[in-house]
Amino acid sequence: MSSRETLEFVVSYLVSNPNDVRIEEEVSGRTIMYDLFVHPDDVGKVIGRNGRIARSIRAVVKAAALREDRNAVVEIID
Repeated sequence: MSSRETLEFVVSYLVSNPNDVRIEEEVSGRTIMYDLFVHPDDVGKVIGRNGRIARSIRAVVKAAALREDRNAVVEIID
């Protein structure tokens, strides 16, 4: 599973509106930057209390990207 597929999979199970999840990807060398857009009602679910869920999402996506010999950065756009 690629890092993008991993991000889509994890986020789609966290949100109430999975059809509104959109991911934009920008590649710069070995680094992939993902901009994550979700429904306004789901922003809190993706960020979590004190940013715990956001940190966990970033860690999982980073681990998936390392399997591809890349680095991944996830930004949650609200």
